[in-house]
Amino acid sequence: MSAERLAVHGLDLRAGGFRLSGIDLTVGEGEYLVLLGPTGAGKTVLLEAIAGLRRPTGGRILLDGRDITATAPERRGIGFLYQDYALFPHLTVAENIAFGLRARRIPRDEVRTRVEEIAHLLRIEGILPRRPGSLSGGEKQRVGLGRALAIAPRLLLLDEPLSALDPETREGLQGELLRVHRSLRTTTVHVTHDFEEAISLCLLYTSPSPRDLSTSRMPSSA
Repeated sequence: MSAERLAVHGLDLRAGGFRLSGIDLTVGEGEYLVLLGPTGAGKTVLLEAIAGLRRPTGGRILLDGRDITATAPERRGIGFLYQDYALFPHLTVAENIAFGLRARRIPRDEVRTRVEEIAHLLRIEGILPRRPGSLSGGEKQRVGLGRALAIAPRLLLLDEPLSALDPETREGLQGELLRVHRSLRTTTVHVTHDFEEAISLCLLYTSPSPRDLSTSRMPSSA
């Protein structure tokens, strides 16, 4: 059994008139966990709390057994991909991928090498000089994923990463996400409101029973 990478215990959080209460969640090292829930259920709020972008009113968040509930976001070692990818329009693809590395003051040669590695992994070497405005939806998704992965996060959070894509592109990128996960073994939490997406991801990886898909786990070794 894999070691516990993420543990959420009794999490309470308020966001305006919205409240999450008593949330418990564990994710093993190397697992790919799919959380399924309707729009407005608080999936994004939960991810933002794990990432440190929202302060819980109660409970604890542990990463590798260390309490990070009050730790600043940039010190958590967590990668986050939002639904709209949040790319910087004035930066090239290469500069977007490198953003987190440069913010951490990584040496320039190491940044260049890491960007090349990520671009090769995601098969986007040919678009590195371009800017987001000239990219397709699928290309933007890969760039956003590349930026989140470039810092070699201990945990990757995916907030509805496929919802803005057309059906054909979405289907292809489901397999792409799992291919990347198999390659890097990055512990991942993927949230979606789409039942078919959750089923497809799980069937591509393992084949769980549909009744378990509210929190479907893909094993750390497959």
